[in-house]
Amino acid sequence: MHAMIVDLFSHMEWADATVWRAVLAHRATAGDSKLRDALLHLHSVQKAFFFIWTSAPMQIPEAQSFEDAAAICRWGRTYYRDAPSWIAAAEDLHRIVVLPWSKHLVERFGAVHDTTLGETMIQVTSHSTYHRGQVNARLRELGGEPPLVDYIAWLWLGRPGAHWPDV
Repeated sequence: MHAMIVDLFSHMEWADATVWRAVLAHRATAGDSKLRDALLHLHSVQKAFFFIWTSAPMQIPEAQSFEDAAAICRWGRTYYRDAPSWIAAAEDLHRIVVLPWSKHLVERFGAVHDTTLGETMIQVTSHSTYHRGQVNARLRELGGEPPLVDYIAWLWLGRPGAHWPDV
């Protein structure tokens, strides 16, 4: 399971970088709040889980603190400075991880079951995939060409490394 999680995070970085290149290359996306919100949410959740896993203080900037989409890209990219090496070294994938927002889910659903470190790692990659899909759909609505960032495409391409835009 650990090797697959490391692979999923490698794919996630490549896919994030690929989508960002497409978003920033298309002029119509510059002021689009739907794209901006989805991308900020995607990276905020990635970082929130990392803060929880590492018991670090939750430091997520407010949306208005970013001057433009490129600033969100720069901030989102910082996740990949520390997270991949920490994930690669993670050993106790069966450790229970308590999420701060789980009490809200208990109020909504009546009960929630424990989740493990490994399961929450998979959640992060799955959640990011979902929101990249939203970004790609919005990019198409704005006349752009969404990039192919499926996991299988990453495998077919030989597991390339991330190529982040210069911003």
